[in-house]
Amino acid sequence: MASDILERGDIYFVYRPRVEQEQAHDIEDVQRFFVILQPSGSDRSRRLVIGRKHLPRPDEHERFWGFVDEVASRPEPVAEDLQRRTYETRTQGERTQPAARPAGEGRYAIVRHGSHTHLTYELEMPAQPGAVQKELTIEPEASYILAVKNPRAGAPAGAGQPPRQRADLPGGDQERFAGRRFTGAEPELLDQEGTEFILIGAAHDVEEELDVQLDTEAENPEWADIFRRLHMPREKHPVEPLTKGEWR
Repeated sequence: MASDILERGDIYFVYRPRVEQEQAHDIEDVQRFFVILQPSGSDRSRRLVIGRKHLPRPDEHERFWGFVDEVASRPEPVAEDLQRRTYETRTQGERTQPAARPAGEGRYAIVRHGSHTHLTYELEMPAQPGAVQKELTIEPEASYILAVKNPRAGAPAGAGQPPRQRADLPGGDQERFAGRRFTGAEPELLDQEGTEFILIGAAHDVEEELDVQLDTEAENPEWADIFRRLHMPREKHPVEPLTKGEWR
């Protein structure tokens, strides 16, 4: 079955520790886990939230819910929202949200394969996955079926995004569903904040499954794209999870 590459680009994996948790020691200390996509030839950045705070296991074909948290025409707004911040609450006074930590960098492709769409990636950093990557299930390479949920379809009580936070798709994009609950993840659908999706673990070997080669290359930790293209300054974000696979 032929594969059709819809989009290529850079992919970054980032986690944020819980409020007032200055250092994460394991996945229990993670508040949110993000996947950030930057398409090639564009300054656009998409930040996706993975609901279970780690990626689905390909060999177990796990299914995780997620949503598009932010889409920006340039990377700075996405990076700024990942910085350390302090805010006031009525009941607990001043609270501190620690800066997010980079946990992986590589290349991705969104691929149409038959009747469904895959998100595939291959890591460039870290060269050797560590404890962070193992707990967040960031494999050296993997493929996932990516299906977008119809924002007009119902959901069980307490599941998914509240109706007011769901994507309001333009008419042409909404028509892609043709009344169905899910459709393939065309890149245009991921350009809408609030878009909900299901990510399903599919395979470890991208080339064997989809006959797609990702144009990865070895990264120098000093000049990694996550610092350069995503504008996450090293002095504001602990880098050990990315460079050594160690929790920070």
